[in-house]
Amino acid sequence: MSTVSVLPVVSSRKKVTTLTFRQKKERGEPISMLTAYDYPTALAMDQAGIDSILVGDSLGMVVLGYENTLPVTMEEMLHHSRAVARGAKFPLLVGDMPFMSYQVSVEEAVRNAGRFLQTGGMDAVKLEGGRERLPAIRAIVEAGIPVMGHLGLTPQSVHQLGGFRAQGKTARAAMRLLEDARLLEESGCFSLVIESVPAQLAEYISHQVSIPTIGIGAGAGCDGQVLVSHDLLGLFERFTPHFVKKYANLHDEMQKAFAEYITDVQSAQFPAAQHSLGMDAAEWSDFLQAAGHPLA
Repeated sequence: MSTVSVLPVVSSRKKVTTLTFRQKKERGEPISMLTAYDYPTALAMDQAGIDSILVGDSLGMVVLGYENTLPVTMEEMLHHSRAVARGAKFPLLVGDMPFMSYQVSVEEAVRNAGRFLQTGGMDAVKLEGGRERLPAIRAIVEAGIPVMGHLGLTPQSVHQLGGFRAQGKTARAAMRLLEDARLLEESGCFSLVIESVPAQLAEYISHQVSIPTIGIGAGAGCDGQVLVSHDLLGLFERFTPHFVKKYANLHDEMQKAFAEYITDVQSAQFPAAQHSLGMDAAEWSDFLQAAGHPLA
């Protein structure tokens, strides 16, 4: 007896909002979130039933080929945000504010956050940092823009942190993270990403704040999970974080397909007749005659 793969039924879905996030936490329903940077990926995620899509500044590494996230610009983020917004209608769409788009001044932070909603098609923004970002967060929230916080390993601070290193591994560091989580909640963040911290700490913080926590490399105790889609699909070949579960190995599949294509072209097996367009014989004869071809 053959088995049939059944996709989630999403035809009756309602738009996911920040309120949906809070209701899911209250009901103990895990929140699913992934990154996307283009239309077809966002469309596939939407059809699969994802709760939220983050247009992450990880774009810089997995799509644009930068060494880290620091070179990513607002224009690049907005360009990819618009593509994602065209493909995904139901998930909550979150735009990742890139390096130096919110650190210079509160005014610039609000302006750039607004651009994600006004021209990028996003529903909310995410920015990194704890107590040092409170003025910007408060101002953005007061402008009517939902903000997702981000604590733990904050990639935009990679040089300050001494590399991509786990955070909150000492009692003192753990206490600071807990305090920052409470401060972000008080400042109006609707949700909080916790990245690369001990699982028990992430779970404890999740129980201490009323806003949903989204873990990445932070164990199963958070209210939801997020991964970089290129990691789980096996599309990013430079490295794979230890906390990633690979659901496919598309880099190898792509390489294999490209190699087969090259072989077919070089051996004249592609394009074959079925890949080519024919022409009515009479029309072709008329063409050859009009062109003065000797075989006409």
